[in-house]
Amino acid sequence: MLLTDLQTIFERDPAARNWLEVLLCYPGFHALVFHRLAHWLYKIGIPFIPRFISHLSRFLTGIEIHPGALIGQGVFIDHGMGVVIGETAIVGDYALIYQGVTLGGTGKESGKRHPTLGSHVVVGTGAKVLGNIQIGDRVRIGAGSVVLRDVPSNTTVVGIPGRVTRQNNLTTNVLDHDKVRDVEAEVIRALFERVKSLEKQFEQLEQSSLSPTELGGELTDNPKSKNSDGMIEDFLDGAGI
Repeated sequence: MLLTDLQTIFERDPAARNWLEVLLCYPGFHALVFHRLAHWLYKIGIPFIPRFISHLSRFLTGIEIHPGALIGQGVFIDHGMGVVIGETAIVGDYALIYQGVTLGGTGKESGKRHPTLGSHVVVGTGAKVLGNIQIGDRVRIGAGSVVLRDVPSNTTVVGIPGRVTRQNNLTTNVLDHDKVRDVEAEVIRALFERVKSLEKQFEQLEQSSLSPTELGGELTDNPKSKNSDGMIEDFLDGAGI
């Protein structure tokens, strides 16, 4: 499994130049080595030592992974400083996690209280995924997002709270962060265009004999207006998640 982790680093990090550099200079890999030992001891019921190994790993790498968390193969924690992964979190195979990410809980409830990530998930810098929620396969979570609800597979999620901005991800390059939509900006732009349309409507009302009802009908029948209505409703409803 550790060999798979190493191979994944070379596949996903263009800065990885040789095996020695990865073995000695990648805190994300070191954190996984510590965690796999701590998790094995945790599963067989050894007290104290797994938590101490986790604490030592946090001190050395800046990455905190509870010994109870289940981490799949080929997971890459890039840079990793400030990453926190809770006790009941599950991280699927070949996930890519950037610095500052939290896979945490939302309260003091017992049992499964941390998120489950599918395979090939990308969690951007500073994103927070909180609660006992399911993140599907091949999901991309934008930097700084806060995800509080289940996310279907093959989607991109951004914002606070996280909203789906793309269904059926087509790109195979998980590092294309510049292709994530800015949903908030799109909704603000739609509202701005709506305000301009209303201003134009009132100007026409002052200059013509058309009634406000007739002018309102013209605005309602405008396809662009209907499209912006749907965009705003999706934004307010959480865009499907």
